[in-house]
Amino acid sequence: MITRALLLSLCTLACTPSPTTTAATRSPEPTAPAVAVAARTPTAAQRAIVAAPDRLPDDTALDAGRKPAELLAFLDLKPGMRAAELIAGFGYTTELMARAVGPEGKVYAQNNRFVREKFLEPAWTERLALPQMANVQRLDTELDAPFPADVRELDMVTMVLFYHDTYWQGVDRKAMNAAVFAALRPGGSFVVIDHSAREGDGATAVQTLHRVEESLVRREIEAAGFRLVETAEFLRNPADTRDWNASPRAAQEAGKRGESDRFALRFVKPPA
Repeated sequence: MITRALLLSLCTLACTPSPTTTAATRSPEPTAPAVAVAARTPTAAQRAIVAAPDRLPDDTALDAGRKPAELLAFLDLKPGMRAAELIAGFGYTTELMARAVGPEGKVYAQNNRFVREKFLEPAWTERLALPQMANVQRLDTELDAPFPADVRELDMVTMVLFYHDTYWQGVDRKAMNAAVFAALRPGGSFVVIDHSAREGDGATAVQTLHRVEESLVRREIEAAGFRLVETAEFLRNPADTRDWNASPRAAQEAGKRGESDRFALRFVKPPA
């Protein structure tokens, strides 16, 4: 017969942790690296870049929604740096970067064939002839292999409001992100800014709403070896329902240009 005392003894033994699984001996859970939220105030030099009288009127018309001074503060480019922009478009961000790195620096401005032929020419070629673009080198390449072999040891690569388009354009993003990783120096940054999709939407709205889920972008870029170290809030809009088309033309027609909720992520290539 099993007595009450024996039952209590058995229960006590069953509920007592094994010495190999106690809190003192259990391996700690890995801690994810901290991700800082940037809160840099634009410097006088950065504000002067935005206020330059030779900036194009088409660019300054976008400033209210693009917040260029805050963008420059987030990028934190210094004179003499070497940087690149993937899908430079008409060059809004490229020119800001070129001014920030100065004449002793260099900016590589990449556009693929589809974007060049469908949207950019001849305005893109005309813009590159402007004096303020003298330190910019155009790259007419595809995103799967955006950089020539001699473009290495870059301090920064940016991709602004275009990562979502790589899905419906059929870009090999694994190859693209690997190419960015290879082109950066150790400690160099890959900055990605894009329109936010709703949580759970993933890449389902990349062509219909021109938005992508932030967590998906993060996973893909981290899979290439990058580490997310910083985010920024200057383009956030909590009032954005994220259910309307954020493409430039559609947003302009709806009177919502510059009003989308946008994430800004800075990844780094870890030191060797």
